[in-house]
Amino acid sequence: MLILPVNVPRFVEKAYARGSDAIQLDLEDSVRWEDKGTARELVRHALAICAKGGADVIVRINKPYELAMKDLAASVWPGVAAIHFPKAETAREIEWLDAAISELESSRRLPPGSVKLSVAVETALGLHNALGISLASPRITDIVLGPEDYALDIGVEPSVDGRELFYGKAKIVVDARLAGIQPLGTVGSVANYGDLETWEASARFARQMGYLGAYCIHPNQVAILNRHFSPSEAEARAAEAILVAYEAARREGRGAVGVDGKMIDVPVAARARRTLDRVDAIRAREGRTRAAFERLGETPPEGAIIYL
Repeated sequence: MLILPVNVPRFVEKAYARGSDAIQLDLEDSVRWEDKGTARELVRHALAICAKGGADVIVRINKPYELAMKDLAASVWPGVAAIHFPKAETAREIEWLDAAISELESSRRLPPGSVKLSVAVETALGLHNALGISLASPRITDIVLGPEDYALDIGVEPSVDGRELFYGKAKIVVDARLAGIQPLGTVGSVANYGDLETWEASARFARQMGYLGAYCIHPNQVAILNRHFSPSEAEARAAEAILVAYEAARREGRGAVGVDGKMIDVPVAARARRTLDRVDAIRAREGRTRAAFERLGETPPEGAIIYL
């Protein structure tokens, strides 16, 4: 997911060609207080511009109630896939947000429940309540731990490797799994976009922890996320081999089998199936991307298509 300020036209106009599966139009931290009203007026047009490459388009709103209501009114239109709510701290906030979106869907004749919710927890209180927050609305598809504000709230300086975030990042994975939603994020800060080597290591470690994707703030970070959060061709082939061997063993009345010196049993086979399901989902997404760029008469950007 590529995050960009909605009030910078050159970012908005080029976003569709950056290779990201999702584009987040920001009304929050990257927009100055005095510019927020003008920025809201740009959202509806920006939705169409950013979506033309096949990406889902999300809008990040502000937390204070008065700003959030104005942001929602500017954002809940055809073409918005989700609203991203920052700094969530309680389930009650999510319930209120769900109700507000429902009213806008109804008044604007959008299908009920079509606008999803993405949630960020960015304080110690938000992290403590993350499971309740994750369960507070059926609209929620994912949850993230915002590293910069979280580090500020717990009184630490962000490090290069993000070790001070480890507890919070691990808790988000568990809470997201319990709620049946996706944990998103890397292990470390997203701010140092010039250090791509550290960014790559952070993405690799996040996937190993159980994260399913992440967000970034610079186009150069996109291809790295696409690559590291997609099973490789070798991983896909290994998963296929595991399932073939496991199913053959089951037909012979056995519950486990050895493949390349490793025991394959129920959880190993389940992980292999999950890998192939993820490959199928990514292929479907890439199919939509190819179709969108064909309609534009353009070639998808490098790094946007993993499975050729």
